[in-house]
Amino acid sequence: MEARTADTTELVDSTKKSNYHRNKVIKSIIFKIIMSLLILIVVFPFLWLLLSSFKYEKDIITYPPHIFSGKYTFQNYIKVWDTIPLLGYVKNTVIFAGATMLISLVLDSMTGYALARMEFKGKTAFYYFVMVSMMIPFMVYMIPLFIEMNKMNLLDTYTGLIVPRATTAFGIFMMRSNFVGLPRDLDEAARLDGLNEWRIFTKIMLPLSKPTLMALAVFTLTNNWNDLLYPLILTTTSSMRTLPAGLALFTGQHISFYGPVMAGAVISMLPLFIIYIFAQKYFVQGSAMSGMKE
Repeated sequence: MEARTADTTELVDSTKKSNYHRNKVIKSIIFKIIMSLLILIVVFPFLWLLLSSFKYEKDIITYPPHIFSGKYTFQNYIKVWDTIPLLGYVKNTVIFAGATMLISLVLDSMTGYALARMEFKGKTAFYYFVMVSMMIPFMVYMIPLFIEMNKMNLLDTYTGLIVPRATTAFGIFMMRSNFVGLPRDLDEAARLDGLNEWRIFTKIMLPLSKPTLMALAVFTLTNNWNDLLYPLILTTTSSMRTLPAGLALFTGQHISFYGPVMAGAVISMLPLFIIYIFAQKYFVQGSAMSGMKE
């Protein structure tokens, strides 16, 4: 009797384990299918853009649309290169986005450190002011900004493009969140060793904030590289256009040439894609650290 009971118990346990493993495998398969579909949905527009940049115009506008084409060509890239000053647009974009990123890293990290680790009068009010400014869309103040830049004779200049974007509320918030999450013992021990605030910031805090700095650099570079409205407002000549603004005007002037427009879009996004591949580790780490609570 006892032997039969033991056999029954072992059979039940074996059945439970078998069902558990089977359910686990089924859930894993379903999860992989869902993730594959989501990846396909995200990647498909970029794949369509890339393939269309090599298609002939008739294959792009054909209905019903086809993902693949029987023939491909490099003429779209040649045409966009010959039609617009693409090299000049790239140079302007690199100067604008690169300089803005570097200056923003310096100013945002200094401001974030002051808000997180230092005590001064009006600190809380200033922090709330920064947070509120994040809620104001660019469209609200773009006309006053244009008038201000015009009165200062900064339209159509690199200075006029870079200075208003030299610091951002999001960057300050991100760096403050990072510095708040670092142990207080670090700067206290450094002060006991005789280090001043500047050396604590540059020698201790910044090296520990490398992932967040890299993430902020990618955020800032991406936002400014892809921005259309801001440089379109603050530049009035073709020689100062950035890539998005130049391609937007190109689309308006040559609306029927979809192939060159798509080729220009691929050229515009390629540098960011390469940068993200090399910086994705820091991007993920920095994004996670910036969400740490006090």
